[in-house]
Amino acid sequence: MGVGNHDSGRGTRRGISALLAVMGVLFASTAHAQVAVRAKTVHTMAGAAIENGVVLVRDGKIERVGAASGISVPSDYRVLEAEVVTPGLIDAHSVVGLAGYLNQPQDSDQLETSAPIQPELRAIDAFNARERLVEWLRGLGVTTIHTGHAPGALVSGQTMIVKTTGADTDESVVVPTAMIAAALGSAALAEDDKSPGTRAKAVALLRAELIKAQEYLAKRKDADEPPERDLTLEVLGQVLQRERPLLVTAQRATDITAALRIAEEFDIRLVLDGAAEAYLVTDAIKAAGVPVILHPTMARASGDLENLSMETAATLRKASIPLALQAGYEGYVPKTRVVLFEAAVASANGLTREESLAAVTIDAARILGIDKRLGSLEAGKDADLVLFDGDPLEYTSHVVGVLIDGQVVSSEPQ
Repeated sequence: MGVGNHDSGRGTRRGISALLAVMGVLFASTAHAQVAVRAKTVHTMAGAAIENGVVLVRDGKIERVGAASGISVPSDYRVLEAEVVTPGLIDAHSVVGLAGYLNQPQDSDQLETSAPIQPELRAIDAFNARERLVEWLRGLGVTTIHTGHAPGALVSGQTMIVKTTGADTDESVVVPTAMIAAALGSAALAEDDKSPGTRAKAVALLRAELIKAQEYLAKRKDADEPPERDLTLEVLGQVLQRERPLLVTAQRATDITAALRIAEEFDIRLVLDGAAEAYLVTDAIKAAGVPVILHPTMARASGDLENLSMETAATLRKASIPLALQAGYEGYVPKTRVVLFEAAVASANGLTREESLAAVTIDAARILGIDKRLGSLEAGKDADLVLFDGDPLEYTSHVVGVLIDGQVVSSEPQ
């Protein structure tokens, strides 16, 4: 998966197998609330990596992080060991849980095409916490996903943030409504001569609906008899009041700049998604103070993404534009990528290894507004950790353990 020497690590495979055998015993129970994780390298993402570090976990939260020489592990703590430990990985944009691994109509709830603008569609009403793709990602170290309605309509619905564990949505949810998903460019255009059929029409429709929402808010505030409830305008009103960001999938430079114009006109919080040609309009994005959830590093260079570059992440990072990586959405099984792999390739195309890890941990958490709970290994934060038997960005390494809220939820090497 990674970018190093293809033969690295093979000479130590027997030693790693022995380590995994020991860990198999350690992972036999998942009910421990008090855990100590020891690792040769702990990437806290809150500062420099700690060599020979320890993370203490108590009651689902991180209790303490530091060098092993300075931390005494209580005798009643369960001890886990690994080569490397990182925070739980965060997929900054996905449709997993609405889209399922079968690629069949019964597990494809990520897009409703009956109308171009439907912000009232709630991801929480369609998310399947038991979807096997959720389990698959969890085993590969993805502990949190920002998921919801997919690009493919002008305004496709709401997104949510969930942990990749829990028997049902209420157990998994972190943020019930995170953003309102929209799209410009080819992803917003309807087929069969339906509206919108062109980029200009799509932008005009979106502006018109936002103006209606402005008027709706004014009437609800000032009118003696408030208007009847309108779910579409209520949700767009949340965008106008800056309660929810508008997540706009826009790949081409012309669509990115159109999104920036709308954000400026209506004074809304904007998050750019995809942004394949962001390197052409970096100055405009930076001036607007808009973060970017970049397309997967290994996305196919076709359609609106035909001019993508694997170096765009590095370009945005050098411009000090807030950046996160995503798995995105695939129209075929298994319907998702894995952000760890995308980060590994990004590290071969201009990002440092630390920056690549940040793009799927703390930087993603900041863009999603969950960095007070997630994204780094710091005292008081949720105890979401990933244990590796080697460098996380090296393809010969494996995820050998995953903790979510202090509970061991995966122990099979992946």
